[in-house]
Amino acid sequence: MRRRRQVEQEGANGYYHLMSRTVNGEALFGDREREVLRKMIWQVAEFSGVRVVTYAVMKNHFHLLVEVSGVESAISDKELVRRYQILYPGPTPWQGMSPEVFRSHLAEGTREGQDMRASLIRRMNDVSEMMKTLKQRFSLWYNRSHERFGPLWSDRFKSVLVEGDRWALRTVAAYIDLNAVRAGLVEDPKDYRFCGYGEAIGGGKLARQGLAVIEKDLAGYRQTLYGAGSEERLDKVSISREEALRVLEEEKGKLPLAVVLRCRVRYFTDGMILGSPDFVERQLKHSPDDRKRARKPHAMKGAEWSGLSVGTGLRKNLFG
Repeated sequence: MRRRRQVEQEGANGYYHLMSRTVNGEALFGDREREVLRKMIWQVAEFSGVRVVTYAVMKNHFHLLVEVSGVESAISDKELVRRYQILYPGPTPWQGMSPEVFRSHLAEGTREGQDMRASLIRRMNDVSEMMKTLKQRFSLWYNRSHERFGPLWSDRFKSVLVEGDRWALRTVAAYIDLNAVRAGLVEDPKDYRFCGYGEAIGGGKLARQGLAVIEKDLAGYRQTLYGAGSEERLDKVSISREEALRVLEEEKGKLPLAVVLRCRVRYFTDGMILGSPDFVERQLKHSPDDRKRARKPHAMKGAEWSGLSVGTGLRKNLFG
Protein backbone atom coordinates (compact mmCIF):
# COMPACT_ATOMS: atom_id res chain seq x y z
CA MET A 1 0.00 0.00 0.00
CA ARG A 2 1.43 3.33 -1.08
CA ARG A 3 1.60 5.81 1.77
CA ARG A 4 2.77 9.38 2.22
CA ARG A 5 6.45 9.25 3.00
CA GLN A 6 7.72 10.79 6.24
CA VAL A 7 10.21 13.61 5.94
CA GLU A 8 12.28 12.65 8.96
CA GLN A 9 15.57 10.82 8.58
CA GLU A 10 16.58 8.10 10.99
CA GLY A 11 18.17 9.89 13.94
CA ALA A 12 17.73 13.34 12.36
CA ASN A 13 17.87 16.42 14.58
CA GLY A 14 14.84 18.67 14.82
CA TYR A 15 11.32 19.11 16.14
CA TYR A 16 8.46 16.85 15.08
CA HIS A 17 4.71 16.87 15.50
CA LEU A 18 3.67 13.21 15.68
CA MET A 19 0.15 11.80 15.69
CA SER A 20 -1.34 8.32 15.74
CA ARG A 21 -4.97 7.17 15.74
CA THR A 22 -6.75 3.97 16.80
CA VAL A 23 -8.14 1.46 14.31
CA ASN A 24 -11.23 2.98 12.65
CA GLY A 25 -10.88 5.95 14.99
CA GLU A 26 -12.66 4.06 17.75
CA ALA A 27 -12.88 5.90 21.10
CA LEU A 28 -11.17 3.15 23.10
CA PHE A 29 -9.40 5.17 25.78
CA GLY A 30 -11.03 6.11 29.05
CA ASP A 31 -9.29 7.85 31.94
CA ARG A 32 -7.32 4.77 32.94
CA GLU A 33 -6.05 4.10 29.41
CA ARG A 34 -5.12 7.73 28.82
CA GLU A 35 -3.24 7.83 32.12
CA VAL A 36 -1.26 4.70 31.24
CA LEU A 37 -0.41 6.08 27.80
CA ARG A 38 0.58 9.43 29.34
CA LYS A 39 3.04 7.71 31.66
CA MET A 40 4.40 5.52 28.86
CA ILE A 41 5.06 8.61 26.75
CA TRP A 42 7.39 10.00 29.41
CA GLN A 43 9.07 6.62 29.98
CA VAL A 44 9.72 5.87 26.32
CA ALA A 45 10.87 9.42 25.62
CA GLU A 46 13.40 9.27 28.46
CA PHE A 47 14.64 5.90 27.25
CA SER A 48 14.96 7.27 23.72
CA GLY A 49 16.73 10.48 24.71
CA VAL A 50 13.92 12.48 23.08
CA ARG A 51 12.50 15.62 24.72
CA VAL A 52 8.70 15.92 24.88
CA VAL A 53 7.76 19.57 24.41
CA THR A 54 4.05 18.89 24.86
CA TYR A 55 1.46 16.20 24.15
CA ALA A 56 -2.25 15.40 24.15
CA VAL A 57 -3.78 11.98 24.78
CA MET A 58 -7.35 11.73 23.51
CA LYS A 59 -9.99 8.99 23.41
CA ASN A 60 -8.92 7.70 20.00
CA HIS A 61 -5.55 9.29 19.20
CA PHE A 62 -2.56 11.11 20.64
CA HIS A 63 -0.28 13.97 19.62
CA LEU A 64 3.35 14.61 20.52
CA LEU A 65 5.65 17.57 19.87
CA VAL A 66 9.18 16.31 20.42
CA GLU A 67 12.76 17.48 20.06
CA VAL A 68 15.34 15.06 18.66
CA SER A 69 18.96 15.99 19.38
CA GLY A 70 20.84 13.45 17.29
CA VAL A 71 22.56 10.08 17.61
CA GLU A 72 24.18 9.42 21.00
CA SER A 73 26.99 7.09 20.02
CA ALA A 74 29.06 8.26 23.02
CA ILE A 75 26.46 7.44 25.67
CA SER A 76 28.08 5.89 28.76
CA ASP A 77 27.40 2.34 29.89
CA LYS A 78 25.99 3.69 33.16
CA GLU A 79 23.50 5.93 31.37
CA LEU A 80 22.57 3.17 28.93
CA VAL A 81 21.78 0.76 31.77
CA ARG A 82 19.73 3.48 33.51
CA ARG A 83 17.60 4.00 30.41
CA TYR A 84 17.32 0.26 29.81
CA GLN A 85 15.95 -0.16 33.33
CA ILE A 86 13.21 2.38 32.64
CA LEU A 87 11.63 0.06 30.07
CA TYR A 88 12.86 -3.29 31.34
CA PRO A 89 13.07 -3.25 35.17
CA GLY A 90 12.90 -7.05 35.04
CA PRO A 91 13.01 -9.85 32.45
CA THR A 92 10.05 -9.93 30.05
CA PRO A 93 8.96 -12.34 27.30
CA TRP A 94 10.32 -9.91 24.68
CA GLN A 95 13.44 -8.83 26.59
CA GLY A 96 14.85 -11.56 28.80
CA MET A 97 17.98 -9.80 30.07
CA SER A 98 17.65 -8.04 33.44
CA PRO A 99 19.39 -4.69 34.01
CA GLU A 100 21.83 -6.37 36.42
CA VAL A 101 22.82 -8.98 33.85
CA PHE A 102 23.11 -6.32 31.15
CA ARG A 103 25.36 -4.24 33.44
CA SER A 104 27.59 -7.28 34.03
CA HIS A 105 27.89 -7.99 30.31
CA LEU A 106 28.93 -4.39 29.64
CA ALA A 107 31.46 -4.42 32.50
CA GLU A 108 33.00 -7.66 31.22
CA GLY A 109 32.98 -6.50 27.61
CA THR A 110 31.20 -9.62 26.34
CA ARG A 111 30.03 -9.97 22.76
CA GLU A 112 26.44 -10.30 23.95
CA GLY A 113 26.72 -7.07 25.90
CA GLN A 114 28.24 -5.18 22.99
CA ASP A 115 25.57 -6.47 20.61
CA MET A 116 22.88 -5.38 23.05
CA ARG A 117 24.53 -1.98 23.42
CA ALA A 118 24.62 -1.46 19.65
CA SER A 119 20.99 -2.53 19.32
CA LEU A 120 19.88 -0.07 22.01
CA ILE A 121 21.95 2.81 20.62
CA ARG A 122 20.20 2.38 17.26
CA ARG A 123 16.90 3.02 19.03
CA MET A 124 18.05 6.29 20.62
CA ASN A 125 17.14 9.77 19.33
CA ASP A 126 14.94 8.43 16.56
CA VAL A 127 11.26 9.32 16.27
CA SER A 128 10.41 6.19 14.28
CA GLU A 129 11.93 3.89 16.89
CA MET A 130 10.38 5.89 19.73
CA MET A 131 6.89 5.68 18.23
CA LYS A 132 7.34 2.00 17.43
CA THR A 133 8.32 1.26 21.03
CA LEU A 134 5.54 3.41 22.50
CA LYS A 135 2.76 2.00 20.34
CA GLN A 136 3.89 -1.61 20.76
CA ARG A 137 4.18 -1.36 24.53
CA PHE A 138 0.80 0.30 24.90
CA SER A 139 -0.83 -2.20 22.53
CA LEU A 140 0.49 -5.11 24.58
CA TRP A 141 -0.78 -3.55 27.80
CA TYR A 142 -4.16 -2.60 26.30
CA ASN A 143 -4.87 -5.98 24.70
CA ARG A 144 -3.83 -7.86 27.81
CA SER A 145 -5.91 -5.59 30.07
CA HIS A 146 -9.02 -5.84 27.89
CA GLU A 147 -8.69 -9.50 26.87
CA ARG A 148 -8.35 -8.32 23.31
CA PHE A 149 -6.15 -9.26 20.36
CA GLY A 150 -5.25 -7.72 17.03
CA PRO A 151 -4.02 -4.30 15.91
CA LEU A 152 -4.84 -1.29 18.07
CA TRP A 153 -3.44 1.49 15.88
CA SER A 154 -4.47 2.38 12.34
CA ASP A 155 -1.39 2.32 10.15
CA ARG A 156 1.81 4.29 10.65
CA PHE A 157 1.96 7.54 12.60
CA LYS A 158 1.82 10.95 10.92
CA SER A 159 4.83 13.23 11.17
CA VAL A 160 5.36 16.94 10.47
CA LEU A 161 8.82 18.47 10.70
CA VAL A 162 8.56 21.78 12.59
CA GLU A 163 11.08 24.61 12.49
CA GLY A 164 12.84 25.26 15.80
CA ASP A 165 11.65 28.85 15.72
CA ARG A 166 9.81 29.92 18.89
CA TRP A 167 6.71 31.10 17.01
CA ALA A 168 6.38 27.90 14.95
CA LEU A 169 6.83 25.73 18.04
CA ARG A 170 4.40 27.81 20.10
CA THR A 171 1.72 27.59 17.41
CA VAL A 172 2.01 23.82 16.99
CA ALA A 173 2.18 23.26 20.75
CA ALA A 174 -0.97 25.34 21.28
CA TYR A 175 -2.79 23.36 18.61
CA ILE A 176 -1.86 20.15 20.45
CA ASP A 177 -2.80 21.42 23.91
CA LEU A 178 -6.17 22.63 22.62
CA ASN A 179 -7.24 19.17 21.45
CA ALA A 180 -9.56 18.62 24.39
CA VAL A 181 -11.16 22.04 23.84
CA ARG A 182 -11.84 21.22 20.19
CA ALA A 183 -13.34 17.89 21.24
CA GLY A 184 -15.65 19.59 23.75
CA LEU A 185 -14.19 17.70 26.72
CA VAL A 186 -13.19 20.87 28.59
CA GLU A 187 -13.61 24.59 28.12
CA ASP A 188 -10.11 25.42 29.33
CA PRO A 189 -6.97 23.43 28.38
CA LYS A 190 -5.61 23.72 31.93
CA ASP A 191 -8.46 21.46 33.07
CA TYR A 192 -7.42 18.56 30.85
CA ARG A 193 -4.88 16.47 32.72
CA PHE A 194 -3.86 14.40 29.69
CA CYS A 195 -2.06 17.21 27.87
CA GLY A 196 1.25 18.94 28.43
CA TYR A 197 -0.22 22.30 29.41
CA GLY A 198 -2.70 20.78 31.85
CA GLU A 199 0.03 18.66 33.42
CA ALA A 200 2.37 21.65 33.65
CA ILE A 201 -0.28 23.81 35.35
CA GLY A 202 -0.90 20.92 37.73
CA GLY A 203 2.75 21.01 38.78
CA GLY A 204 4.22 18.36 36.49
CA LYS A 205 7.99 18.94 36.40
CA LEU A 206 8.66 17.19 33.08
CA ALA A 207 5.74 18.96 31.40
CA ARG A 208 6.99 22.34 32.63
CA GLN A 209 10.49 21.55 31.39
CA GLY A 210 9.08 20.63 28.00
CA LEU A 211 7.09 23.83 27.54
CA ALA A 212 10.08 25.84 28.78
CA VAL A 213 11.59 25.17 25.34
CA ILE A 214 8.96 27.62 24.05
CA GLU A 215 8.46 29.98 26.99
CA LYS A 216 10.26 29.99 30.32
CA ASP A 217 7.28 31.22 32.36
CA LEU A 218 4.34 30.14 30.15
CA ALA A 219 3.01 33.71 30.03
CA GLY A 220 3.71 34.15 26.33
CA TYR A 221 2.38 30.70 25.59
CA ARG A 222 -0.93 31.60 27.21
CA GLN A 223 -1.33 34.43 24.72
CA THR A 224 -1.44 31.87 21.91
CA LEU A 225 -3.75 29.55 23.83
CA TYR A 226 -6.23 32.19 24.93
CA GLY A 227 -5.94 34.97 22.39
CA ALA A 228 -4.97 38.26 24.00
CA GLY A 229 -3.05 36.78 26.90
CA SER A 230 -5.96 36.52 29.29
CA GLU A 231 -7.84 33.39 30.29
CA GLU A 232 -10.93 35.59 30.57
CA ARG A 233 -11.05 35.75 26.77
CA LEU A 234 -11.51 32.02 26.35
CA ASP A 235 -15.29 32.15 25.84
CA LYS A 236 -14.88 34.93 23.27
CA VAL A 237 -12.71 32.94 20.88
CA SER A 238 -14.92 29.88 20.52
CA ILE A 239 -16.45 29.39 17.08
CA SER A 240 -18.17 26.58 15.26
CA ARG A 241 -16.52 24.79 12.36
CA GLU A 242 -19.41 25.89 10.11
CA GLU A 243 -18.93 29.54 11.01
CA ALA A 244 -15.19 29.28 10.47
CA LEU A 245 -15.73 27.77 7.03
CA ARG A 246 -18.23 30.51 6.15
CA VAL A 247 -15.78 33.27 7.04
CA LEU A 248 -12.90 31.64 5.19
CA GLU A 249 -14.65 30.31 2.10
CA GLU A 250 -17.62 32.60 1.53
CA GLU A 251 -16.22 35.87 2.82
CA LYS A 252 -12.62 35.05 1.89
CA GLY A 253 -11.64 36.44 5.24
CA LYS A 254 -9.28 35.59 8.05
CA LEU A 255 -9.91 34.51 11.61
CA PRO A 256 -7.98 35.31 14.79
CA LEU A 257 -5.32 32.70 15.47
CA ALA A 258 -6.87 31.72 18.80
CA VAL A 259 -10.12 30.94 16.95
CA VAL A 260 -8.50 28.87 14.20
CA LEU A 261 -6.54 26.82 16.72
CA ARG A 262 -9.86 25.66 18.17
CA CYS A 263 -10.69 24.06 14.84
CA ARG A 264 -9.08 20.94 13.41
CA VAL A 265 -6.49 22.34 11.01
CA ARG A 266 -4.96 19.98 8.43
CA TYR A 267 -1.71 21.95 8.27
CA PHE A 268 -0.68 20.43 11.60
CA THR A 269 -1.47 16.80 10.75
CA ASP A 270 -1.37 16.39 6.98
CA GLY A 271 1.44 18.79 6.21
CA MET A 272 4.98 17.54 5.80
CA ILE A 273 7.07 20.50 6.97
CA LEU A 274 6.01 23.61 8.89
CA GLY A 275 7.97 26.79 9.50
CA SER A 276 9.26 29.89 7.73
CA PRO A 277 9.34 29.83 3.89
CA ASP A 278 13.15 29.56 3.90
CA PHE A 279 13.11 26.63 6.34
CA VAL A 280 10.43 24.77 4.38
CA GLU A 281 12.23 25.32 1.09
CA ARG A 282 15.54 24.03 2.48
CA GLN A 283 13.89 20.91 3.88
CA LEU A 284 11.96 20.19 0.69
CA LYS A 285 15.22 19.93 -1.22
CA HIS A 286 15.98 16.80 0.83
CA SER A 287 12.47 15.31 0.74
CA PRO A 288 11.71 11.97 -1.00
CA ASP A 289 11.43 11.98 -4.79
CA ASP A 290 7.74 11.06 -4.67
CA ARG A 291 6.99 14.49 -3.22
CA LYS A 292 8.16 16.55 -6.21
CA ARG A 293 4.73 18.12 -6.43
CA ALA A 294 5.45 19.78 -3.07
CA ARG A 295 8.78 21.35 -3.91
CA LYS A 296 7.88 24.86 -2.81
CA PRO A 297 6.51 26.37 0.39
CA HIS A 298 2.84 27.31 0.57
CA ALA A 299 1.82 30.16 2.85
CA MET A 300 -0.65 29.07 5.52
CA LYS A 301 -4.04 30.68 4.97
CA GLY A 302 -7.10 31.47 7.02
CA ALA A 303 -5.47 33.26 9.96
CA GLU A 304 -2.64 35.56 10.95
CA TRP A 305 0.05 32.86 10.97
CA SER A 306 2.90 35.43 11.12
CA GLY A 307 4.61 34.14 8.00
CA LEU A 308 4.36 30.38 8.62
CA SER A 309 4.35 28.07 5.60
CA VAL A 310 3.86 24.35 4.97
CA GLY A 311 5.60 21.94 2.63
CA THR A 312 2.45 20.59 0.98
CA GLY A 313 -0.14 22.13 -1.27
CA LEU A 314 -3.05 22.13 1.19
CA ARG A 315 -4.90 24.87 -0.65
CA LYS A 316 -8.39 23.48 -0.04
CA ASN A 317 -10.20 21.86 2.87
CA LEU A 318 -8.10 23.63 5.48
CA PHE A 319 -10.25 22.22 8.26
CA GLY A 320 -10.44 18.47 8.79
